Amino acid sequence: MYLYTTYKEEIIIKPLKIGDLVAKVPVIQGGMGIGISRSSLAAAVAKAGGVGVISGVQIGYDEEDFEKNTLNANLRALKKHIIKAKENANGGIIGLNLMVAMNAYEEHVKEAISAGVDLIISGAGLPTKLPSLVKGSKVKIAPIVSTAKAASVILKMWDRKDKTTADLLVVEGPKAGGHLGYSKEELQDVDSIDYDKEFVEILKVAKTYGEKYNKEIPVVAAGGIFTADDVLKYINLGASGVQVGTKFVTTHECDASEAFKNTYVNASEEDIDLVVSPVGMPGRAIHNKFIERVSSARPKIRKCYHCLIPCTPNETPYCISEALISAVKGDVDNALLFCGANAYKVDRLYSVDEVMKELTSKL
Repeated sequence: MYLYTTYKEEIIIKPLKIGDLVAKVPVIQGGMGIGISRSSLAAAVAKAGGVGVISGVQIGYDEEDFEKNTLNANLRALKKHIIKAKENANGGIIGLNLMVAMNAYEEHVKEAISAGVDLIISGAGLPTKLPSLVKGSKVKIAPIVSTAKAASVILKMWDRKDKTTADLLVVEGPKAGGHLGYSKEELQDVDSIDYDKEFVEILKVAKTYGEKYNKEIPVVAAGGIFTADDVLKYINLGASGVQVGTKFVTTHECDASEAFKNTYVNASEEDIDLVVSPVGMPGRAIHNKFIERVSSARPKIRKCYHCLIPCTPNETPYCISEALISAVKGDVDNALLFCGANAYKVDRLYSVDEVMKELTSKL
């Protein structure tokens, strides 16, 4: 049984253990950029017993010198928000989500370590250098994968090159928001993807490398986790926990503007589009005037923020940094409104505590 009773008849939820880190509630809040999950949201989730995650993508968008000194502004803001989140987390776990495809990846990792982050979750590419970058620190590392093949490739590489393995695996399914590890064609027929079967195969990969390194590698399910039934399903399937993004966007503690949060509250299922970002990766977003404009004409790129390695300013259909900064600030008609497949199911704003209790109500 997942639940057990103490002599005081108190129901205890099995915690999520990531090495020596222990989250009393097996819920990781997904990292969402630009600026959607910074210190406010991450601290609230960690304080509630879960794992709060800051997104490192253009985290310094509101620093005074961001336009002129982007990298320094981002690194300064990264350190500031990790320290602030740790201070307000009441001893809870604070993680950082970094995209491998971002420029200055190594600098962000090093700054996060110096700021005292507990965990780095990394996807949008193979985080081949992550083990060597955190070597000598207590920081835990977790790749984001969508297939057993990807999990095997990463863990085999870490094993061979660095004589180490993952502390956690995040398995992102096709119903997630943001950049996704699937083709647009696959996402158009999302029910054809057998995520559950892939998840079970990834559990086997984790077990293989866990046994080799005499440790347990927890595996968490992510993408489309929305209800208590979803959480219970994956716990019963063998997950050690879940990662949730969409539901935390519509919390009072979320770092985004109220206007952005309300695009979820007001969205219908038909409003959720599949889009392709300027770097060629598919994603899911709420339909708006911005999507209509960029689908018919290429807007003028006023500035390159050098955010993603694959982006070529002369060829990109629009600036993703500019579009996501507009989102977090609430300029929703000029924004890319990334969301998960279930965003339309949100009907109001919640507190983080409400979300955490609801997600775990059937455990």
